[in-house]
Amino acid sequence: MKDYSKTPKSGGYDLIVIGAGSAGFSAAITAAEADKRVALVGHGTIGGTCVNVGCVPSKFMIRAAETQHGARAASRFPGIKAEASVTDWAALVQGKRDLVGTLRQKKYADLLPLYEGITYMEGAARLEDDGVRVEGALLTAPKILIATGGRPSIAPIPGIEDVETLDSTSLLELDALPASLTVLGGGYIGAELAQVMARMGVKVTVICRSRLLPQVEPEVSAALTDAFRAEGIKMECGITYDACRQDADGITICVERDGKPFEITSEKLFVATGRRANTDGMGLEEAGIELNAQGAIKVGTDMQTSKPGIYGAGDVTDRDQFVYMAAYGAKVAINNALGLQPMIYDNATMPWVVFTDPQVAGVGLTEAQARDAGHEVKTSVLGLENVPRALAAMDTRGLIKLVADAETDR
Repeated sequence: MKDYSKTPKSGGYDLIVIGAGSAGFSAAITAAEADKRVALVGHGTIGGTCVNVGCVPSKFMIRAAETQHGARAASRFPGIKAEASVTDWAALVQGKRDLVGTLRQKKYADLLPLYEGITYMEGAARLEDDGVRVEGALLTAPKILIATGGRPSIAPIPGIEDVETLDSTSLLELDALPASLTVLGGGYIGAELAQVMARMGVKVTVICRSRLLPQVEPEVSAALTDAFRAEGIKMECGITYDACRQDADGITICVERDGKPFEITSEKLFVATGRRANTDGMGLEEAGIELNAQGAIKVGTDMQTSKPGIYGAGDVTDRDQFVYMAAYGAKVAINNALGLQPMIYDNATMPWVVFTDPQVAGVGLTEAQARDAGHEVKTSVLGLENVPRALAAMDTRGLIKLVADAETDR
């Protein structure tokens, strides 16, 4: 996709934005609405992670899988029986592609001509002393924002480089549903898509080093684990990975738990062990921009990097990995970079959600975080069997946990 707006020029910009996803677009539009000239540099498919390979395709498949489970679970109501089946997986995958293409066009490509101040160009970007080099052209501006996003990372398991692995993108592009699937990793991506595939009829095993959704409250993790097992998902938690191999029987992960080794074999292996920032080859460290151990850009509360005048936003930084926080962080960065309105990145009341079923959501500090912050904590846990709304739905899976300061009730 090229020539969305105007002919690129090398200079005369107030801001260079590297990355054309949610954060990059938020930054470019914020600046353009303040009558600034912006060079927006994309590399790869316009729109970034959320619309292309993240939020949109995954939620499409989650809702599709929900229809399968809804039919199977309908008998919890007296006098109700329902049936559902996946009759054409390829058609479902194509429906996902069509939706992604439509939203990418409407929410990203079609916006560019509406902003006279944004010049869009494509190519790999690299920082240089005098600016940003893109496909041989040197762009210059007093302020730069880096919003290049992230990508799936591969766990360092001996032998994994020699087997066929799937990531969150290729899993939802399979030509046919596999008979069995091992999901390596119990984070939110692994949890959501493990349940999708299980509901589509795939025999799923989830393996993780600690527990399912290790960042959430232990009670919530345990409740979701029970729900997964009730749906036939095999949960292998608290294990270590020793090796990986592929043969005629499928892909085998050699693991160990409590000193006892065993093997897990399935037709396909989906690796969901985290994501890594897209910072390679951009000359960031040479430019004096500090990165963390995962390669993400360290930013302050103003979203500025360790080099004055250069800012970061979205999944490429060490901040929250949510699309709405990427857009918010970009707005914070641009307001500070261009002197529009002083802002600080504040996620104290940021809500988050994992689109499993039951869904997992939260806001504020966990019990462990509150104690680490020095609070004297009190908690309350309420099972949904005590909630009339859940009883009416004939679905009491899950719980609510409240964490409060013992003195103030906050």
